[in-house]
Amino acid sequence: MIRACYTTGMNSQLHRITIDSDICSGKPVVRGLRIAVETILGYLRAGETPEEILRQHPMLEAEDIRACLAFAGDRRAAR
Repeated sequence: MIRACYTTGMNSQLHRITIDSDICSGKPVVRGLRIAVETILGYLRAGETPEEILRQHPMLEAEDIRACLAFAGDRRAAR
């Protein structure tokens, strides 16, 4: 099992993103909740608002959605 908390640069929200080989095949997830970052980003791309996502997934917090966006931005900047 590999468990890592994704942090880089100055973005403190990224501690909410974890990567664990035993959870979702090692995909980045929110706080180990088995909700993949790519799933949250897909909802946003489809036009759902953060409020709608939070209603659908009550275990999430607004900071989790911001962390997903920060993670995506960080990964994009690293390319």
